[in-house]
Amino acid sequence: MRLSTVILPIHRWAEGQKIWRRAEELGFHAAYTYDHLSWRSFRDQPWFGAVPTLTAAASATESIRIGTLVTSPNFRHPVTLAKELITLDDVSGGRFTLGIGAGGTGFDATAMGQEAWSPKERADRFGEFLPLLDELLRNDATTREGTYYSAVEARNVPGCVQTPRLPFYVAATGPRGLKLAAEHGQGWVTYGDPRGPADVPVEQAPEVIARQIEKLTAACEAVGRDVTTLEKVLLQGSTAERPLQSVEAFVDWAGRYRELGVTELVIHWPVPGSIFENDLAVFEEIATEGLARLG
Repeated sequence: MRLSTVILPIHRWAEGQKIWRRAEELGFHAAYTYDHLSWRSFRDQPWFGAVPTLTAAASATESIRIGTLVTSPNFRHPVTLAKELITLDDVSGGRFTLGIGAGGTGFDATAMGQEAWSPKERADRFGEFLPLLDELLRNDATTREGTYYSAVEARNVPGCVQTPRLPFYVAATGPRGLKLAAEHGQGWVTYGDPRGPADVPVEQAPEVIARQIEKLTAACEAVGRDVTTLEKVLLQGSTAERPLQSVEAFVDWAGRYRELGVTELVIHWPVPGSIFENDLAVFEEIATEGLARLG
């Protein structure tokens, strides 16, 4: 099992670079950031772009993997995104992972003047977006016509540092998204029950993940794939569980999900005065000792 972190893009870089370097010093497997235009309670607070932040982070670090958790079609197009991802993979020396999902109904969904898409339209769009992005990142030139997204002789030379392309970690809980994860993903991402922390008692949270993994397994079997070839990533922070209160609480939480088959845990870097407020000293102790104590 690996341990990673999410660093929200809320810091001016003079301060933010210190956090990304500290994440590397603490030994995290990866440091991700959200790819949003703004997000929930942070809407009227500083919030910087994911791609420039990750480019800077790639230059400020040497070994830690970096990535999005997650990018979505809400304000992205596969052609332009592919060019940015190839650049990130190059700047990082092949340390980039793309977390990607269908998107939601938050501020991003209407910021460009469009009506928020229905769940069906989000699934339809994601069903075109992800395969086209896959093709763009694998080939020097791509032409494809779609209902929502097209490419006409889109060039991506020299391509990704990682081959055959940089890894996709697909966030999905529904059948169409899980099928895309099985077909295109090197990893699968969940944050728990989509209903939210108020609707799922703590003791039931692991059962939700267990059922999701069962559905992922079935999706993989349907396309002739072994589910063990996908990383299974759990993003902490969207359930009523409180694994960052102490090292002991983390070990108990991590142990439950390791038994279910989760291979990577992602915890939020503490943000004072927010839903991600936690004791930084405890957080750093978890980063350095949590998995060792898990055994």
